[in-house]
Amino acid sequence: MKSNSLNRLFVLPMRGSLIVSAALMATSACVYAQTSPEPGTHQVTRAEVRHELEELESVGYNPSQGGDSNYPADIQAAEQRLEAKHQAQRNALMSGNQAAQIGENQTVQTRPTP
Repeated sequence: MKSNSLNRLFVLPMRGSLIVSAALMATSACVYAQTSPEPGTHQVTRAEVRHELEELESVGYNPSQGGDSNYPADIQAAEQRLEAKHQAQRNALMSGNQAAQIGENQTVQTRPTP
């Protein structure tokens, strides 16, 4: 009789809570595994992060220098310098393409007609 009452008081409720907690853990793991970033975006890869850091270092950013006091300002300044560098490269590419197009047009116009 004593073991029956102990069984009803302790073992059965613990078994039920164990089953409920296992079910919750299983469903939460499935939900997390199915989450994805917003449409149109992707998760950044390690290679992309390294490439971005190399680009920032190419314009003078040094992550090992400085402290928390100038953290946002120094990386923001490096990002602005990097954007200016990319803009200069785009401008040079565009002017190079325009010069090539002008050169092609001039050679077409100056060819003698047979």
